[in-house]
Amino acid sequence: MERLERLINLVAALLAAERPLSRDEIDRRVPGYSGDHASATSARRAFERDKEVLRDMGIPLLMEAIDPSNPDSPPGYRIPRDEYYLPDPDLTPDELAALHVAVTTVRLEGLGAAEAIWKLGGTKAPSAAPDPLAALPGSEHLPVLFQAVAERRVVVFSYRDGARCLEPHRLAFRNGHWYASGRDADKDEPRSFRVDRIASDVALGPPQAFERPVDAAAPPPPPWEMGDEEPIEARLLVEADQVPWVTGEVGEGANVERRPDGSAVVTLRVTNRGAFRSFALGLLDRGEVLGPPELRDEMVSWLRGLADEGAR
Repeated sequence: MERLERLINLVAALLAAERPLSRDEIDRRVPGYSGDHASATSARRAFERDKEVLRDMGIPLLMEAIDPSNPDSPPGYRIPRDEYYLPDPDLTPDELAALHVAVTTVRLEGLGAAEAIWKLGGTKAPSAAPDPLAALPGSEHLPVLFQAVAERRVVVFSYRDGARCLEPHRLAFRNGHWYASGRDADKDEPRSFRVDRIASDVALGPPQAFERPVDAAAPPPPPWEMGDEEPIEARLLVEADQVPWVTGEVGEGANVERRPDGSAVVTLRVTNRGAFRSFALGLLDRGEVLGPPELRDEMVSWLRGLADEGAR
């Protein structure tokens, strides 16, 4: 029997049990573990390895007394259903179909598909499933961050110049990188952190520790806000013929100062200067960065560097 099948059987048995199961009961109920004396040692070793795998995947495997009223009761194992299953997302049939397409066509590198499927209460994918059409880069931190977002747990991790404490509201993939976005508890402001720049393990706080904002389910923020740089207020002058397109890109809530000649000055909160630069360059000579001075100087220096490279 393959290890994956044995793990699935173990999870199913521990979820279905009404009380903790002893080791002997697990051996009898779970296909893949041997109960005969000749292989008792190897079976025990296999079970110990499987326990660590499940816990590494974030599955809450607990060891408790089989009879809490009896202090001499032997220990057993169980998986609490309320801690294992994700809340019902109440998806419509169209949303379920879209999720199925995403799961079958996109692979997260570095993450086991079984982990996500089990957490959703699903089953093992058929062996004849087609190869994915695209692969997104993963990260060792993604599973715990997904759990933190789903269960509203505060996370603590090392990042660049020190420790960060974040209420994670969402995870998003933009421009080839994963970002964890939410409220920076120390600075009491919204921030986004590139997941691949997290320099330590991610420590989880208790569940249901904060209320997720209503707008957390809205579309992800624009690329120039998907970064971890110190926020700045960028002012971008846009020629009249490009104003309709720009206002559509920045959204209705953006600060847009319209001028008598039809042009406009758009003020944007920027935490990803590279993404803002790409946005501004898309306007070619129909846009101009007005400020702040350091951002304008940075843009000029970058353009001069490109010109010098082209002249060599």
